[in-house]
Amino acid sequence: MKAIIFAGGVGSRLWPLSRKKTPKQFMDIVDSKTMLQLCIDRLTPGFDLEDIYIVTGKDYVGSVRKQLPALDKRNIIAEPTMRDVGPAVGLISAIFAKKFPNYPIALLWGSDHLVKKEGFFRRILRACGDVIEKNPNKIILIGQKPRFASQNLGWIAYDEKVFEKNKINFYQLEGFQYRPDKKTAEKYFMDKKHVWNLGYWVTTPSYLWSLFEKFSPQLFRELKKIQDAYETPRYEKVLNEVYPHLEKISFDNAIVEKMDFKNGLVVSADLGWSDVGAWEGLKEALQTSKEANVTQGRVLLEDSLDNLVYNFDNDKVVVGIDLNDFLIVNTDDVLLVTKKASVPKIKKLVKSLKGTKYEKLT
Repeated sequence: MKAIIFAGGVGSRLWPLSRKKTPKQFMDIVDSKTMLQLCIDRLTPGFDLEDIYIVTGKDYVGSVRKQLPALDKRNIIAEPTMRDVGPAVGLISAIFAKKFPNYPIALLWGSDHLVKKEGFFRRILRACGDVIEKNPNKIILIGQKPRFASQNLGWIAYDEKVFEKNKINFYQLEGFQYRPDKKTAEKYFMDKKHVWNLGYWVTTPSYLWSLFEKFSPQLFRELKKIQDAYETPRYEKVLNEVYPHLEKISFDNAIVEKMDFKNGLVVSADLGWSDVGAWEGLKEALQTSKEANVTQGRVLLEDSLDNLVYNFDNDKVVVGIDLNDFLIVNTDDVLLVTKKASVPKIKKLVKSLKGTKYEKLT
């Protein structure tokens, strides 16, 4: 099996800590190692380094090589510019359908995730790889059993158990919901037929490539030009000419919402997974209890509950009194103060700064 890690985002959900110049995947947020290095560490006991690929923006190739010096530079796939998740997965589909058409691949949007049960995660990946070897025209989605009714994550619906492999249960895929409202999220949490969508997929390149041909023909035709040029002297030229003009579209809109769910399988598991690439996920991963405060740096809190306060200014102390459910992040050039419930608005705020005098802060 080949593992493909997507590590190209700018990390605006973790702003102002994560910026374009220093995205979160290249930062040591929860450990002395960076999030990307931790991601590699959780895979390498079960994967040879030669079977791990990193997809990132061209501006971050140097960061990947610096943090992963043992990784072959040919295993770093660079996007000339960011065109959303649909084209990124399409690029991988095009390249791997040419190199390893029927080889199981794991697509992992996990360069900023935390997985506490690493051995269990690798066992699930191996089981998924075994299933795909015998069922190359299937897609398997690995989901985290929900710990609460999250409105900030996508959800996967599944139905009856189809079979068991290596003590891992595989269920029939039933559908998707991206960031439901509060009432719907609570329903999903209670019905025990939904899991959080982690963006972990296992399939074959040839099948994934066929989905682009069927459901996104225009995108497929353009990506086919890149595929034809791959591993030829023309590749860089064609990539730089074609890729920046691809339609900006999510993978969900391009493929997922249109695919035949009967070809999808779901693994529901407690991986000890957290999305620490977003402030609310970081708080949940590090807290000792829901009411506990999580702090870093010089911080003093009095009569305050359930706050996340990060202070990166060693010359100042952040002091809070009678604060509940707040996020406070203090850097050398930005002070962010918001209620935790408003954290999903951060990404929109960062986007609104483009073209203004504050764009340099993004």
